[in-house]
Amino acid sequence: MADYDVIVIGGGPGGYVCAIRCAQLGLKTACVEGRETLGGTCLNVGCIPSKALLHASHSLHEAEHNFAKMGLKGKSPSVDWKEMLAYKDDVIGQNTKGIEFLFKKNKVDWLKGWGSIPAAGQVKVGDEVHTAKNIVIASGSEPSSLPGVEVDEKVVVTSTGALELPKIPKKMVVIGAGVIGLEMGSVYARLGTEVTVVEFLNEITPGMDKDIQKTFQRTLKKQGLTFVMGAAVQNVEAKKTKATVNYKRLKDDSEHAIEADVVLVATGRRPFVDGLGLEAVGVKMTERGQIATDHWKTSVPGIWAIGDVTEGPMLAHKAEDEGMAAAESIAGQAGHVNYDVIPGVIYTSPEVASVGKTEQELKEAGVDYKVGKFSFMGNGRAKAVFMGDGFVKILADKATDRVLGVHIMGPAAGELIHEACVLMEYGGSAEDLARTCHAHPTFSEAVREAALACGDGPIHA
Repeated sequence: MADYDVIVIGGGPGGYVCAIRCAQLGLKTACVEGRETLGGTCLNVGCIPSKALLHASHSLHEAEHNFAKMGLKGKSPSVDWKEMLAYKDDVIGQNTKGIEFLFKKNKVDWLKGWGSIPAAGQVKVGDEVHTAKNIVIASGSEPSSLPGVEVDEKVVVTSTGALELPKIPKKMVVIGAGVIGLEMGSVYARLGTEVTVVEFLNEITPGMDKDIQKTFQRTLKKQGLTFVMGAAVQNVEAKKTKATVNYKRLKDDSEHAIEADVVLVATGRRPFVDGLGLEAVGVKMTERGQIATDHWKTSVPGIWAIGDVTEGPMLAHKAEDEGMAAAESIAGQAGHVNYDVIPGVIYTSPEVASVGKTEQELKEAGVDYKVGKFSFMGNGRAKAVFMGDGFVKILADKATDRVLGVHIMGPAAGELIHEACVLMEYGGSAEDLARTCHAHPTFSEAVREAALACGDGPIHA
């Protein structure tokens, strides 16, 4: 008899969700995690702590810029950085302890330590070997750097180091204009840091809708971020308290340098599979170093893989969905993930959110589409709270009116996008959305107005 029906390697969003779902489906389950706390990168050094700092710094911005406009007079608050970090750590603690509680409630065993797979059906943790009918690899990802850039997590940092700097830097260079770089860059810009973003491409947030890219970059510039686009970083020279970023402009090969107190390397992430022993056990990999899967099954029977170690967007909620689908498949059910309806969110202020196809993708695919747009300047609630920047953009099939993609930049975009997700999950049309009554005054009305713009036109524009 095997010790377990399922052993999940990794206690991040994909792993812990998979373990809990397996237990709920009656499978004897264990989860291997080597950190002191559960939750993986997301809860410990990623999504959750960064949202805490984004909230704190946005509150400061409101106090400095908008309180007086509303008749709230008084001195602007000063920043106690140690206290702010303590608040962030408290948020992490509450969330990680919550998962520990859920493991106990669902009778999931936490095998503390780093796991490896000596053979199919076996997981080694420390000196102990546990047997399992099924093994799910959910070991996540780690930050990837660039050649000539050595991370010390003090002066040259990844997002991990950026979340626990000993003091607020005067100058910061962010290498990479993706989600992580822009979120952390905007936190420090609001706290008074001079932030310069250096990006290899000519647009920020690669892969996003071009309308969003342009408007979003313009808004971040207004907030004080400086952008150096089309720049290839050659190396970073780090000293004890300073660093120099050397880069070349792609358009003319000219060489430039920027000095900063801290350099944040935000050039993406790569699958973390070190020490698992995948090659020896025969698990096939893709050319990009991801685990090759077919419906979450690897090339070795009884070994599954989900989340950042597999192909697709490196998003916590994609990993969670795959965790549930893999668990259901192991239990003999029909696990399902709709990869066409996975939203992406950037938690700056304003927020940016999208789901489905971009206009560029529809053009390249030769799809005949129509566009409905509505600015938040026409939304009463948004204007009342100084958040009129941004818009909602809906892309619908010209013949059938079926919604193919939605892109939002504005207040609570990360929440509003799910109205589009549910609609698209059911194959809904722009007219379905336009004919649904929305409460007034809400930010959501902007989504309805964009849907109306796909038809006879919006009311408030």
